[in-house]
Amino acid sequence: MPSAGGPLGPDRTFPVWAPHATAVDVVVDGHGTHPLSPVRDAPEGHQGWWSLPAPFDAGPDPVDYGFVVDGDGPHSDPRSLRQPEGVHGLTREFDPRAHAWSDGGWSGRDLTGAVIYELHIGTFTPEGTLDSAIDRLDHLVELGVDAVEVLPVNAFNGTHNWGYDGVLWYAVQETYGGPEAYQRFVDACHARGLAVVQDVVYNHLGPSGNYLPLYGPYLGSASSTWGASLNLDGPHSDVVRGYILDNARYWLEDMHVDGLRLDAVHALHDSSAEHILEALARQADELASALGRPLTLIAESDLNDPKLIRTRERNGYGLHAQWDDDVHHSIHANLTGEVTGYYADFGAPEALVKVLERGFFHDGTYSSFRERHHGRPLDADFPHTRLVAFSQDHDQIGNRAAGDRLTATLDQGGLAAAAALTLLGPFTPMLFMGEEWGATTPWQFFTSHPEPELGKATAEGRVKEFEKMGWDPDVVPDPQDPETFLRSKLDWSEPSRPEHAELLQWYRDLIALRRTIPALTPATEVGVAEGVLAFTRGDVRVEVALSGRGLGEPAPATEVTAAFADAVRVTRV
Repeated sequence: MPSAGGPLGPDRTFPVWAPHATAVDVVVDGHGTHPLSPVRDAPEGHQGWWSLPAPFDAGPDPVDYGFVVDGDGPHSDPRSLRQPEGVHGLTREFDPRAHAWSDGGWSGRDLTGAVIYELHIGTFTPEGTLDSAIDRLDHLVELGVDAVEVLPVNAFNGTHNWGYDGVLWYAVQETYGGPEAYQRFVDACHARGLAVVQDVVYNHLGPSGNYLPLYGPYLGSASSTWGASLNLDGPHSDVVRGYILDNARYWLEDMHVDGLRLDAVHALHDSSAEHILEALARQADELASALGRPLTLIAESDLNDPKLIRTRERNGYGLHAQWDDDVHHSIHANLTGEVTGYYADFGAPEALVKVLERGFFHDGTYSSFRERHHGRPLDADFPHTRLVAFSQDHDQIGNRAAGDRLTATLDQGGLAAAAALTLLGPFTPMLFMGEEWGATTPWQFFTSHPEPELGKATAEGRVKEFEKMGWDPDVVPDPQDPETFLRSKLDWSEPSRPEHAELLQWYRDLIALRRTIPALTPATEVGVAEGVLAFTRGDVRVEVALSGRGLGEPAPATEVTAAFADAVRVTRV
């Protein structure tokens, strides 16, 4: 019976949890159908498991198998590690321990304060695979980033989507190359000194191929805009929580990743005495101690609640960092002038001053978008490296009507200003793939639902989402159109063109300069006058023209290339 106590691998007794079933069979491809028996000695709270009384002898090669629950099936194993025929097919055995890892010398790194690079495997390269992504890792090393954050790779129905419609959390999407390619990718990152953060989704499941409710009460009564939430605190929730904890352990231990980005944790509904986030953080810290390398959990949250990153000794959850949308909104609104929808409160330069000094903008203040007060102050002794900041990311680009990047709005000076605010600020900076050279390709919302009715509903839902933002529904691309996906792929010929190469060098210079500033150094002497925002970190003074121009000639002691001196001035003080 699987547990959070050790690595996962093939088990020929075929354990499966189905607490309400009256009969469960395993179908082993080429070897017939075999009835499972209830496990009688399951620990308290973990009843409802079924398995064969003895391991099945099917030879040394991996077998394909599935479960039939009360006559329904065969369906994939809820803990499947590989789905060669897609999420509706049989599960194939996969042993993650069989990989000959070459990262024995990798000691990991604390990712708070690191420069993170967010990428989507399907659109990062023309081929859209993990192996082809390896070929571009040297570009990231030359850029100077410390870690890659990979959008979800768990198995989903279809050939391409963002990854947030996954239904089998342990299996790596086959169109990306499957689990063996994932191991090669992590190995290659570590060989180049790059940490790996894996984006995981524990708040909902995708709409196609989700057979978990057939097996047992995996879903709870609460829901979000993405559908039913997981059963984290109801009857039988011990096993569901174990399903999540085991998954986190699988990525961190068996697949050697260095951190997890926890998607939309505000959509986790849990009234347990130990919240699932606290349980995940506790497990990660214990595992880090056992493995002898740092492990980092980063939450995506729009709650502006310091409890997420407050230590457990101070009655917090003990996560290591969280995304800070307030920084993004402040940068975006001030540089672009866009103040509709959720940008409405962030258009004044004082919003940038506040986030640089205090981390959150909404820290108990009134949010006009939410039409209520929101957030609470960050603890005074929390370093701002506990907050992940960005001027662009997959959500803030992809959830725009046309999926347009800042390059569609800002000139070169404005892009340079956005880069300086992100990379030289006191936060943990994150870049979105292609941002570093001013990619002109959009990053749009794309899906490949094989079910026509689901594709139609998704397209209609996207148009409805943009009503409150005031965006034109006529420019919303059809997410089911394959061209929407193809348009979103990076164009790797761009970095060699003069205008893009100039911006790329700017990013390299800023990252190199950032390394000379101790990570925990706060922003001081923050102020704004005549459209110029200025702050000091250590002995580095940064001045940014929010219009992207107007600073004039660079000072003699400038620390970076003079290419964008009219937009950003950096001097030693």
